[in-house]
Amino acid sequence: MDKDPKRDPERLLQQIQREEARHGRGRLKVFLGYASGVGKSAKMLDEGRRRRQRGEDVVVVAIQPKSTAEIDKLLASHEIIPTLKVAGRDVIDIKRILRRRPKVVLIDGLAYDNPPGTRHAHRWQEIEELLNADISVVTSINLQYIEEMQDEVAAITGKRPADTVPLAFLKRANDIEIVDAPAAEEQSSRLREMALLVAAEVVESELRDYLTAHHIEENWGIQERILVGITPRSDARPILESGKRNADRFHGDLLVAYVRQETLSPVDEAALQKNLEIAREMGATAYILEGQDPVRVLIEFARKQNVTQIFIGHSQRHDWWHRVRGNPADRLIELADGIDVRVFPQRVMT
Repeated sequence: MDKDPKRDPERLLQQIQREEARHGRGRLKVFLGYASGVGKSAKMLDEGRRRRQRGEDVVVVAIQPKSTAEIDKLLASHEIIPTLKVAGRDVIDIKRILRRRPKVVLIDGLAYDNPPGTRHAHRWQEIEELLNADISVVTSINLQYIEEMQDEVAAITGKRPADTVPLAFLKRANDIEIVDAPAAEEQSSRLREMALLVAAEVVESELRDYLTAHHIEENWGIQERILVGITPRSDARPILESGKRNADRFHGDLLVAYVRQETLSPVDEAALQKNLEIAREMGATAYILEGQDPVRVLIEFARKQNVTQIFIGHSQRHDWWHRVRGNPADRLIELADGIDVRVFPQRVMT
């Protein structure tokens, strides 16, 4: 392994995967979706097909009860070991799988609880037994089934499923892949962001375990510093909430900046103060900036503060952003050069 990983955790993780084969234990891959219907089952089965084409011995051992023509077509090419029906629930046939001993099993639906008296109380425990038997597992789960995420997801969706999987189990995964889909609604966008943060936490956990086991000092990376640009007319709360979640996740800092306008109406002044109050409630450090070119002022401030991400709202309304020539969001992205910029579509605030 390189002595100098250039403070790049992604490259270090690739080195780990190349250099350390985990003998005696199967590998776990998880397809994570932020909602039902994003295509996890199809992705999982298609991965199984590709693995089989590469010569791996792949068997399907659990599939969701609801199917589609696409799923049926993918299933037709796979060997299947059916689940057992116990007290009306589908339970993985562990004994048969261990006798068959495939290299890889596909389990569509990680979050299942088993009835009393079965070999394991939860499906994730069945998967743990298979992994310990040196059988690799590819499986799928939706965000709302992760135990530690349920309060936050339920607050958004109003739904709380009974079956759960502990985040600690997901952190033992060797690979996690977000099954993404366009998130047109604000609710879906928030769930998608939460799924991305879970995936990042899983990857970080594997990396930390490796570094600890090999006595490597954990000193890569730069602390995240997230800057939220606000205006009197911006709907600042969802942008600030997203910034706070990301800052908390990476143990970073949340900054808020407003570029002063020459004249504000009483309504705009009240709206600005409300946005600044929301920022303070979330523990952000707020700055009032001066300058004729808001985009350039924001970028120069971001560089001085070593900001790593900029969050802004943007609508088609020709407000203060449009006093600067050209599309302000595009211009901000162009000038950022090395700083990630996330643009939140905004409805026009009146």
